[in-house]
Amino acid sequence: MQRQLKIRLLLLGVPLALMWTIELLNTLAGHALDAWGIAPRTETGLVGIVCAPFLHGSIAHLASNSLPFLILGWFVMLWRVSDFVWVSLIVALVAGLGTWLIAPSGTVHVGASGVIFGYLGFLLARGYFERSLSSILLSLGVGALYGGVLFGVLPGQAGISWQGHLFGFIGGVIAARVLAKRPQPV
Repeated sequence: MQRQLKIRLLLLGVPLALMWTIELLNTLAGHALDAWGIAPRTETGLVGIVCAPFLHGSIAHLASNSLPFLILGWFVMLWRVSDFVWVSLIVALVAGLGTWLIAPSGTVHVGASGVIFGYLGFLLARGYFERSLSSILLSLGVGALYGGVLFGVLPGQAGISWQGHLFGFIGGVIAARVLAKRPQPV
């Protein structure tokens, strides 16, 4: 039990610590590292699919992503620690590629919010795909806590990548479908 807790804390803590370290260095560098974000339909922008979740536009931007990353990430790994790894990879890839494909040219997209929306999509869809009481209750609980942010998948506020949010959410639903463990008929 203690080993499992340590693994979960490391899986959440290491990426978050890396995000904070990078953001502090990026702030000191005048946000020069943001050039490694997702630049739609450019070759260098493809590198941003991997880098963008670790880069943020400001310390306030990272601060607003940190708590949802921890809470939703923890919920993702409640059943299986491997879910966190797979969901994170699937979501980052779908969010990054979707943003790269449809976001406006001449923009750069950074931040972990696509991954966070992916965790949300995974947790909401998990109850539907697994159809177990515990998964359904978790989906309902997450929906009650975070359902209001779903409007972030729609175009709205300038400077916020709704594309990353939308494709992150879609990636989470895909991950829920792929990773679903349906109960076996008796």
